[in-house]
Amino acid sequence: MNKTKTAGKNPGKSGKWTRRAFIGAGVVAGSALVVGVAVRQGNPTDRLSPLLTNGADEHLLNAWVKVDADNVVTAVIPHVEMGQGVYTALAQMLADEMDADWDKVQILEAPADMQYVSDSIGRDFLFPDLEVPAIFEPTVSGGILELAQAMGLQFTGGSYSVRATGQRAMRTAGAAAREMLVAAAASEWQVPAGEITTADSMIMHTKSGKSEPFSKFALAAAEQSLPAKPALKSPENYTIMGQPKARHDIPAKVDGSAAFGIDADVPGMKYAAVKAPPVVGATVESMDATTAKTMPGVLQILNMGDFVAVVADGYWQAQQALNSIDTKYSKTEGDSLDQEALFARYASHLDEAGDDGGDMETESGDVGKSFADAATKVEAEYKVPFLAHATMEPMNCTAWVRDGKCDVWSGHQAPVNARQAAADAAGLAFEDVTYHNAYLGGGFGRRSESDNITMATRIAKATGYPVKMIWSREEDTAQDHYRPSATSRFRGGLDKNGKAISWENIHTHLFDPKDAPTVPYYNIASHRIRKVDVPTQLRFGPWRSVDHSQHGFFIESFVDEMAHAAGKDGYAFRRELLARSPRHLNVLDTAAKMSGWGTALPDKHGRGIAFVPSFGSIVAQVAEVDMSGAKPKVKKVHVAADPGFVINPDGFTAQMESAIAYGLTAALHGEITLKDGKVQQSNFHDYPMLRINEMPEVEVALINGDHKHLGGGGEPGLPPIAPAVTNAIFAATGTRIRELPIAKHDFA
Repeated sequence: MNKTKTAGKNPGKSGKWTRRAFIGAGVVAGSALVVGVAVRQGNPTDRLSPLLTNGADEHLLNAWVKVDADNVVTAVIPHVEMGQGVYTALAQMLADEMDADWDKVQILEAPADMQYVSDSIGRDFLFPDLEVPAIFEPTVSGGILELAQAMGLQFTGGSYSVRATGQRAMRTAGAAAREMLVAAAASEWQVPAGEITTADSMIMHTKSGKSEPFSKFALAAAEQSLPAKPALKSPENYTIMGQPKARHDIPAKVDGSAAFGIDADVPGMKYAAVKAPPVVGATVESMDATTAKTMPGVLQILNMGDFVAVVADGYWQAQQALNSIDTKYSKTEGDSLDQEALFARYASHLDEAGDDGGDMETESGDVGKSFADAATKVEAEYKVPFLAHATMEPMNCTAWVRDGKCDVWSGHQAPVNARQAAADAAGLAFEDVTYHNAYLGGGFGRRSESDNITMATRIAKATGYPVKMIWSREEDTAQDHYRPSATSRFRGGLDKNGKAISWENIHTHLFDPKDAPTVPYYNIASHRIRKVDVPTQLRFGPWRSVDHSQHGFFIESFVDEMAHAAGKDGYAFRRELLARSPRHLNVLDTAAKMSGWGTALPDKHGRGIAFVPSFGSIVAQVAEVDMSGAKPKVKKVHVAADPGFVINPDGFTAQMESAIAYGLTAALHGEITLKDGKVQQSNFHDYPMLRINEMPEVEVALINGDHKHLGGGGEPGLPPIAPAVTNAIFAATGTRIRELPIAKHDFA
């Protein structure tokens, strides 16, 4: 568990308020207030206290915000830190509603426990617009929590942290704690609660001149009823939200004290290197480990059926021994599959679907008639490849199985799921596994999968050692859960004035989110969107911005093609489509204005624009590309983003910048290909990352368009970058890019 201290003496730890039932609060020894709830199906504090308290003098009562005797506020964050700044943003939301002193706020990540699943994500995912009276809130929250537990929603991803947990839970917890402290002070001072003010972790009554720290009223506040729906601030009263606060995780990452999964160190620990069959679905039929057995440091060589493992005193010893093993694998149906054959399979399924087949996703108006009546018809097909995650920290896990118990150390986006995976692999109950989560050296969706957890636990169980398993970069690249490749076909119609009147799309696959292929913000009367599912043996998994990463490129490329066919530039054409959506139009206009849209550029330079709302945020980007050399050079990217309200401007800006870097890597270079069923790429020499000299200047404008409905920050900056760049290439050269990566194309 990670902990970043900013102030206070031994502030202690606390647990997340589950909001299951709003019927209680608690006290920690030493006059510390713990805001929490009693759980109807038995109070779990005896089990949770060892995880969240610092010794025998503290007693947890199922809490997630605490004021201790030193007046330090501890916020337990039920999400993981993988570089996105979530610890800081969520703590800002709680601290602001509580009127806490930001310099005395401590942050602690919640443990992997069912009491810390995010019912807020469950509520946002299942019932986003549900509002109920306060009297029914406990029952509704309890039911949603049970659903969230069944789904294992202690999860970081989908840009849910701020827009769900932050907005629905962290703010509510902070506001509830403040109301309880004020009520306690009002009772002791014998003054109306309405006359009391709070600021910087202090409680004040101006008329009497009384002023005390939060900690003064901790014991008395614990006797107050926990409000089901405490009053939340409006933006004009924010003091911490909306401010560019320094991230809590940065100092430890700078001085080297931050602990990532790969840093786990257990007494007596051994190291494991692994290799799975290169074709998914194959098994290990035989192996010749004659040489490996004689190599120094080698302790055990294991044929686990679906992979081979070497356990040694050191990782390098294990990997070198593994490399010497001659392994034979079983045959599979996928052994002959290559990339061209796969895209041919996509084309075949799309052809078979024809004009009426496939699964309908959305339909409005008479698309057939609108297209037939169109003065100008536009058709295009687009393709994107498989993509690996290529996280900076390779996949790893340390596990120790002994005496009917199991400990696991790693960094995972869904700690409860990781804990369950370890339990299954060890043949133990969930309660017999302790999961120690760490900082994640990049996630992007890859660390929402638990294959590394399962493998390490199986190795540890087979050997009896505490074992740190580390994947080589080659194994990491070859055994990913990839962003799917896809093909998407479009037909669009324009009337005699160049107005879009028809939009039809059929594409392969649809995973998440379901709205990724849709364009409800564009005013096109007739539209129809369908999909066909095409089986393939490769493992799929969430990749940053998920299906928006494909459909952002597809949709915004085709919009640009329609604009060109209409004789209009991309910006003007999109303005017409967004005329009925002023908030969306404002984002588009802001990006265009920032870029100097319409002003002259040097020869062989072009601007491209793209507009993709996703994950509750609205983002437009304009890319300027220099095509004077042998390959494109992205010079500058202008970003306008409206997530409703920006909690931490510096953090949100950094997310936009990082999304552009990640998205540009994919747009320019990213491609996982198959030959004979095997992934051809192995390391950064043939799966390259964006180099620093390729990174454009990025300018970001943030817009607070709707403080009641917050959007995400981690995902939405990525989908527009590929089409913005390819549209700019077309503006500069007249060459339309319909297949990524851009490196496939010759511009000489």
